[in-house]
Order: sequence, then C-alpha cells, then structure tokens
Amino acid sequence: MTHWQSETLCTAWNASQFPMAGMPEVVFLGRSNVGKSTLINALLNRPNKKVAFVSSRPGKTRSANFYKIYTHGSDSPEKNFCLVDMPGYGYAARGRDEREEWWKLVNRYFSGRRDAVFALHLIDFRHGPLGGDIELTEWLDGLDMPRQIVFTKGDKIARGRSKVLYGQYVNGGLVSILPPIVTCGKNDESAESLREAILRIIHELYNV
Repeated sequence: MTHWQSETLCTAWNASQFPMAGMPEVVFLGRSNVGKSTLINALLNRPNKKVAFVSSRPGKTRSANFYKIYTHGSDSPEKNFCLVDMPGYGYAARGRDEREEWWKLVNRYFSGRRDAVFALHLIDFRHGPLGGDIELTEWLDGLDMPRQIVFTKGDKIARGRSKVLYGQYVNGGLVSILPPIVTCGKNDESAESLREAILRIIHELYNV
C-alpha cells in the first residue's frame, strides 16, 4: 500500500504567486463541483483534517493550490512530487470575466517553465464528458499534454449500470494514459489504485 503525506506549498491567485518549480508536477483539472477537493482529501487520507476545502457550492475554489507530496510504500522507493489543484471550470453562474481569468491562470501555468508531467482530468461519472470537458481535452491536445482520465462520484451509480456507462465512455473515444479510473471520493481501493497509477505514470513519463 502507498502512503502519502502532504505539505501546502502555496495558494496562488495569479501566476506571479506560483512557487518555484523543481519537482514533477501532477495537475488536477475538472469542472466545478466534480468532486476534485473531495478526491484530493481521500488521496491524502485526511478524513478529519481536510487539505483541500470541500463545498457544496460550485466554483468555490478559485485559486491554484500547490501541495508537496511525500510518498512511500512497501514495494516502491520514496518519491516526492507536487500536486497542483487548479480551480474548477465551467460554472455557469460565473461571468465572462471570471471564465477568462480561469483560462488565463491555467494558460500561464502550462506556458511557464513548469515540470508538469501530466494532467488528471476529472469527469463526473454520472454525466460523462460535457462541453467544457471536450474543450479542455482539445486544449490539452494542443499542448501535447498527456492526461489520465479519472471518473468521480462512482458510488452514485449502481454497480450494474456502472459497467454499461464505463463501456460507453471508453468506447466513445476517451484518450487516457492508463484505462480511466472510477473513484468515489473515499480512501478506499479506488483511491489506492489512483495513488499507484499516479506514481506509475510519473515514473514512466518523468523517468524517476
């Protein structure tokens, strides 16, 4: 089993506040209210003391948050990397100016001299890829940025229906480094599978 410990490096409201690069970075991207903060807390095994703020209100997280992750496991050497939690996109109640600020922040991140290894694209399992997800996919393709698809809120769908939906989404042309992973926002087998997948991808793409 892989265990992670974390340290908050920075909360950045604009690109000038980004911390110095220097380690592999894994970027979490997803629509507002997709369950990104809940999943991050599950990955870091923080059921009581939350690292990422969770809210029922979409669009609550509007900053880029950088966490240094210390990892160790019984079958892997210790590795450190940076988890970058970008604000959610696609919240309809936001005005045009705020949506433009989102793209500006994310674009400045990816166009800067960062050590981004790949993006984790979170998609609500109940709905599948929506318009904003497709737009993000095309944008990442333009950057030649590898991505891992992670379905969230998998526990909201009955098991039998889950298999059907998973097949539909995968056969619909989703491109992912590894097969998409279905999670439920808890520190369970799905979270462990995602932790292992993240380390595996970093090792393969970053050569660490």
